[in-house]
Amino acid sequence: MTMRIDKLLWFLRFAKTRGIAQAMVGQGHIRLNGRRIERAHQGVGVGDVLVLPLPAGVRVVEVLALPARRGPASEAQSCYRMLDEARPDPLAAGFIRTLAQGEPQP
Repeated sequence: MTMRIDKLLWFLRFAKTRGIAQAMVGQGHIRLNGRRIERAHQGVGVGDVLVLPLPAGVRVVEVLALPARRGPASEAQSCYRMLDEARPDPLAAGFIRTLAQGEPQP
């Protein structure tokens, strides 16, 4: 069973809105199992590894379960595990802020 990556990012609270999740994917900054993806309809399943540009830094996460809804943060966090240590990345933080503000990307 799989779930669209934009919906997964929104359900797991990596993106504030589904539109922001779609923009993150569309910009090509997310990797799924080592491959760059650019389409929001890309399927993600249990056991897949995602590389995400987040305000706290670039994070590597493994999907442990597919969530049924966008629930509380504790519920979302039980569906994945971090595979790396967070390191601040000002470029990722700026990218996410720009998406949240709705400004066009170069």
